[in-house]
Formats: sequence, structure tokens, C-alpha cells
Amino acid sequence: MDSDQREANPGRGGDRGRKAPTIYDVARKAEVSISTVSRVLNKPQSVSRSTRERVLTAIEQLGFVPSAEASARARKDFRRIGVLTPFFTAPAFVQRLRGVAAALAGSNYELIVYAVESLAQLRGYLDMLPVSGRVDGLIIMSLPVDERAARRIRSTGLETVIVESVHPLFACVEIDNREGGRLAAGFLADRGYRRCAFLGETGEPDYALHPSDLRLAGFREALEARGCGLRDSCVVRAAYRMEDAMRKARDLLSLAEPPEAVFAGSDLQGVGVLRAAHAMGLRVPEDVAVIGFDNLDLAEYLGLTTVDQGLEESGRTAVDMLTARLENHGRALQNRRIHLRVIERRTA
Repeated sequence: MDSDQREANPGRGGDRGRKAPTIYDVARKAEVSISTVSRVLNKPQSVSRSTRERVLTAIEQLGFVPSAEASARARKDFRRIGVLTPFFTAPAFVQRLRGVAAALAGSNYELIVYAVESLAQLRGYLDMLPVSGRVDGLIIMSLPVDERAARRIRSTGLETVIVESVHPLFACVEIDNREGGRLAAGFLADRGYRRCAFLGETGEPDYALHPSDLRLAGFREALEARGCGLRDSCVVRAAYRMEDAMRKARDLLSLAEPPEAVFAGSDLQGVGVLRAAHAMGLRVPEDVAVIGFDNLDLAEYLGLTTVDQGLEESGRTAVDMLTARLENHGRALQNRRIHLRVIERRTA
């Protein structure tokens, strides 16, 4: 018999001896099959949202907890922290997760990473995790949380910290991407660069936040304040892949009046600009300066000037805020803003 089909009863043998609700009770109340309940708990994106909502409502009303999670909850020294993240293998997210893992090292918390690869999967996780009992706390990295999901998370009492954006219902670790763009513009303008360009990300995929828009807005504002301006022809978008960044960078650097400096919305794209410049026989920074955003390990290795957004620091901060709330649920919600700074290296 599947473990989800056994009754979840961490209190069995107690004074009342009352049986906990089972998966059969959930299926009966939601008027679905047991296999549907199991899919909601294990692969929520495979179930329609309306059916998933019926099952989740039944779970909440009955107080059902799958047996494996109920057993884990009975161990007072055992806690799980879940991290929802897009682009699981992207360097920026790897470094942020490294900060999370370092903060949890040696603690009694187990880290579980949920990699999001579609909007349906994101919605499924946001629906399922608050009621499944699988995690005691949740960190949501660079992903949008709609109001319906936010209310469900808050109503179930699942302590949650959001990283990179701000929501009034949760503790937040904020990255001021607009300010990062302003810092990049100020750095370039102070060094005499007048013709600047921006290479940022597209709006895909639809399940993640896209900070490039804010970085561009801050970059444009600061350039205009210094009388530089930013021509429309010098703003291009590329997918978060180095090959696409290289192709778009070639277009920029081939303009009749090419930019003197390029601000890339991420270090990965900045490396694409460097590779395009090298392929075209241009010198960096003599012919074109390049500044990125993130401060990846790769940026230090290549000597890329960049805006440091404290990736590992933001991961550690999220853990500190979450564990503080797990120890004291009445603790006031906090917003912490990560300090941004330009790291000057060889490319600008």
C-alpha cells in the first residue's frame, strides 16, 4: 500500500486515541479518486487547478497530513526548509542557494529545493506546499506570488520569506534592482563614458521575475540625470543564454555609432558581450567597456566589472529571517535590503 494511503496519526496511542484523517477521507470529501489526491500531493501541476483547489480545501478542512510528513513532524528535532527557485542550474541561483546551504550547515534543518520549470508547476507548488506538511518554512526566490497563493500560505501558518521582491504578508529580502542600474550608470558616467548601451533579458519565461526591466529603468534615469541619454537602438534584449547575448552584443557593437560602454543586466550576458567584442577584434575597455550585474564567481575569474548584489548574503539573510520566525512566530515581519556596490575590475 502506498505510504500516502496509510493513515497519518502521529498522536496514535494518546489519551483520545482518535484516528487522524486518511487519504480516503480526503478523496471522499473532495469527490475525487485516491490517485488524484496523491497527484495533488506529489505532482500538483498534473492536476487541473479547479480539481486541485477542491482537494486542497478538503485537506485543510480535515487537517490531513500524509503519513511520512506526520512521522517527521513528530520528531521535535527535525525540521525542513523548502526553497522554491527558478533556473536551478543558473550560476546566480547556485550562488544564492550556496548561501542558504551555508547558513543551514550544522543545524537541525534539512534543505529541500523545489526547482520550478513552468508556471503550472509554480502554481502547483504554491498550492500544495502550505497544506502538505512537507516543510516547516519556505523561501521563495525570484518568483511571483499571486494574492490567492499568498493568502493560502499565510492562512496555513507556513512561515515564508521572499527573496528579491516585496510582499506585505511576508518577511522579505529585497534587491533594489533599480538602484543597481543607477550605480552602473553613475560608475560609467564618472569615468567619461557618454555613449552607453544596455543588454538585458527578455520577458521569458513567464514563471519568473525579470529584474532587467528595473535595472534598465535605473540605468536610464541616472544617465539622463547626467545629460547622457540612452538611445532606443542601444537597448537590446536576449534570452538568458550566452549565445543569444553574444549575437545581440554583435548587433550593438556593429552600429554605425557603436556604444563606448555596455551595461549587461547579468554577468552571464556580460560574458557574452566580452566574447562578442573579442571575436570582432575590439579591445576591452579601450574600445568598449563592459559592466555586468550579479558578481558571479565567473566575473571575478574573468575580471568583469560588475554590480555586486550579494547573492550568498541574500541566501544567508533569508535563512536567518526564516529561522528567527520559526523560533518566534509572533516576531514582526521584517524587510531587509541587500547593500549593492560596484566591483571595479578590468573591463570598465
